[in-house]
Amino acid sequence: MCSVHNIPRKYVSYKSVRVTNSLLNQYLAHLDSLIQAYAATSQDTNGRIPDRIAYGLLTSARTVIEKISGKQSYYTQQVEEILAHEWHVSYKVELVIGIVEALHTDILNGYLESFSKLVRGELFQNFLDMADYLCQQGYKDAAAVIAGSTLEAHLRQLCQNYNLDISSTASDGSVRPKKASQLNQELNKVAYSLFDHKQVTAWLDLRNSAAHGKYDEYTTQQVIQFIEWLKDFMTRNPA
Repeated sequence: MCSVHNIPRKYVSYKSVRVTNSLLNQYLAHLDSLIQAYAATSQDTNGRIPDRIAYGLLTSARTVIEKISGKQSYYTQQVEEILAHEWHVSYKVELVIGIVEALHTDILNGYLESFSKLVRGELFQNFLDMADYLCQQGYKDAAAVIAGSTLEAHLRQLCQNYNLDISSTASDGSVRPKKASQLNQELNKVAYSLFDHKQVTAWLDLRNSAAHGKYDEYTTQQVIQFIEWLKDFMTRNPA
């Protein structure tokens, strides 16, 4: 079995493309959204990810890892090695998310100074494009979870931009991240209108339905509308 931690730096292969802080943050947000989507779904299903969501997460993880590190990188090679085994998809996605976490850590630590950047626009440019693609391929549930996690990550960044707390202290003294609904309530006071606040609430409800396996409570068309709305919302409320 391959290891997904402490990936040797010398095996990283990529085209030399200088990355701006904006692009760096975009890549980190993509990886973080995947990690959060997996963690949320795993927690809600006691570690047994539904196959339809697991396949969607695998598709997104494989794409973003290759996009960031390149086809010949050690990260991508390990993903392909995992996918080649006849393991259950839930176990495969667990291992691949480990690679996503390793890549995320390596970027934060500055081990990757440049990335493989796809020049033409035929492949994904951002995480919402991935969610849109998953919808087209019939993975509406994975797309809903990913879009919802992207929305929550954007809300957290907006809070930081407005110097709002994104965590709270519980009665036992532990510090816990605030729920997306709490972030939305805070941002409604300073960042956007009541109409947007209500829209965010509705789309978070859809994300929660997906994360809790209530797949009959929403349609593919509604997920597509969610993604399109989120693109517009993030444009109007940049973080």
